[in-house]
Amino acid sequence: MPGKLVICPTPLGNLGDMTVRALEALRAADVVCAEDTRVTGKLLAALGIEGKRLERLDENLVGERADVIAARVLAGETIAYCSDAGMPGVSDPGLRLVRVAREAGAPVEVLPGPTAVATAYVASGTTSTNFYFGGFFPRKDAARKQLLDSLKDLDAALVFYESPNRLVSALASIGESLPYREIAVCRELTKLHEEIVRGSIGEVKEQFESRESIKGEIVLVIDAPNDEEVSAANASASASAEERAAELLAQGERPKLVAKTIAEEFGISRNEAYEMVLTKKGQS
Repeated sequence: MPGKLVICPTPLGNLGDMTVRALEALRAADVVCAEDTRVTGKLLAALGIEGKRLERLDENLVGERADVIAARVLAGETIAYCSDAGMPGVSDPGLRLVRVAREAGAPVEVLPGPTAVATAYVASGTTSTNFYFGGFFPRKDAARKQLLDSLKDLDAALVFYESPNRLVSALASIGESLPYREIAVCRELTKLHEEIVRGSIGEVKEQFESRESIKGEIVLVIDAPNDEEVSAANASASASAEERAAELLAQGERPKLVAKTIAEEFGISRNEAYEMVLTKKGQS
């Protein structure tokens, strides 16, 4: 009989969040594969699970050993997989392990449980009914800007993981790209020193800049575009369209053709574009 690969979520920090099903799965497994055997070993000890065989299966090893794990499952082993905390597969190597196992036809059972993404999204107080999860926020300013520019029109909260060492620089990048947004910094979720800091991007950045040190796991939740941002974007687009209309009129283009061009380039209606062109022509 084939075994199975069991994806076991573990607490973000509070042991009380360990589910009964995950606890039973860890007890029943022939072996527990872990992103870090030291972290998972301490967890098993705290849960009273002794004598369980542990195997390291981190980012580097998954690529080398996923096929072997799938073969062992097909041969009859029941293998549990744990990340350091939370739901395996969410921004960690467990995702590749599941894919390889499924491709090999090995049974996979994914248990529900703690995840920092959903916890932070709800705790943030956002009013957006949609959210986009982008994994770990880019380390470099250029990559951050490129990503935020690609997501700025998305009608959803933007959720990212971030390191405490890069938090202030990340907030600075967000402030430059999305200056009108509200943001929540969710730190040490479910732990003793859990903290949710919410406000405008400027207010939140200023608060963390003033701290001597920042510690703990962090999730950023950036609110969806607000009315102020939409108004600013519309005003900017209108100004750009007017400049383009003036430029084309100065080149001798016919008003109807100018209106058609700026309507296509700036996504405005033909009537609005034509009125804009007539106004600019009357001013020249």
